Amino acid sequence: MGFSALIRIAKRLSSSSSSSSLFSSSASSNGLNTMRGAVFWETNKPLTMENFQIPRPKANEILIKTKACGVCHSDLHVMKGEIPFHNPCVVGHEITGEILQHGPQTDSKIIRRFPIGSRVVGAFIMPCGNCHYCSKGHDDLCEDFFAYNRAKGTLYDGETRLFLQDSGRPVFMYSMGGLAEMCVVPAHGLTILPESLPYTESAILGCAVFTAYGAMAHAAEVRPGDSVAVIGMGGVGSSCLQIARAFGASDIIAVDVQDEKLQKAKTFGATHTVNAMKEDAVDKIREITGGKGVDIAVEALGKPQTFLQCFKSVKDGGKAVMIGLAQAGAFGEVDINHLVRRKIKVIGSYGGRAREDLPKLVRLAETGVFNLKDAVSKVYKFEDVGKAYEELNKGAIVGRAVIEIM
Repeated sequence: MGFSALIRIAKRLSSSSSSSSLFSSSASSNGLNTMRGAVFWETNKPLTMENFQIPRPKANEILIKTKACGVCHSDLHVMKGEIPFHNPCVVGHEITGEILQHGPQTDSKIIRRFPIGSRVVGAFIMPCGNCHYCSKGHDDLCEDFFAYNRAKGTLYDGETRLFLQDSGRPVFMYSMGGLAEMCVVPAHGLTILPESLPYTESAILGCAVFTAYGAMAHAAEVRPGDSVAVIGMGGVGSSCLQIARAFGASDIIAVDVQDEKLQKAKTFGATHTVNAMKEDAVDKIREITGGKGVDIAVEALGKPQTFLQCFKSVKDGGKAVMIGLAQAGAFGEVDINHLVRRKIKVIGSYGGRAREDLPKLVRLAETGVFNLKDAVSKVYKFEDVGKAYEELNKGAIVGRAVIEIM
């Protein structure tokens, strides 16, 4: 597709924008060759809607017309300054969309696999496909992703693809920078989204479900009959419940401090619920499991207190899987003697393996094994992105929220 075709697409995009207490607009309209994106400028400051030059993909990269983007705590950590990241930047890393253009000199196999107009879903870990870890199939440890995107806010040539329309100022990318009308994604971070799955709900496959699957399949290695406890019933934690159920876990224990979230957890496969504000979570988990503890405990909040709860909840020889991101510099404590004598495994897990896992997640959703519809509890318009993060910060979102950009 040529640039003139992209211009026609951009022209059809909405030109209106509005403001709220955490979201203001400095771009009143779209030009013929611009797109809109939500920019994070400074810690605890409102996002602003800005006009950008249309991004240009490079070799083995794909330009996507973004249809939807999930609302994730990882973005919120960046916006609150709890996780250091370059700014200004466009956050958002959980997207679905339509393929608009391949970068020059893109491999012919990629072009055949992802034709123009294809519906796709993107993973937040966008593997380069060539580094030491990617060559072994460990996309979740991709060297270029961490060295360039997470460390520098760029893609893998050390440059961003986002530039403000008027000044040409570069803006950094958190993953693909999904809170924009278009985004550039390395091809290995994408998979085809079938027509049977909606753009909006399917966006959560790229992080909430992707992170849960990586934890349960690769870190925890859940087997039929395993007992599992999940601490934290946000989008990732509730996804862990569904994956555990799909893998045949027996006792599935959901832990949170909000009864509404715990009630919802039952629809995702929880056989037991524990409100940690009303009772000791570790004692209750051990009571449910006959005093032994669970085979696998998952921490999905990223807090020192819940890190310790997770560790204490597993049986001898069990696995404590940590997936919640914490404020930079936070530490979790464990009883060293108990760890050593009882052969407890403490495992970190950041996400799944895009090329291997993302197609599997699409299939789980397509067959109804994973319930996307109920997992998405709220949908926002693009103009209300600030409100979405305000409500996420207040703990007012049960499950996962998604922003429609189409």
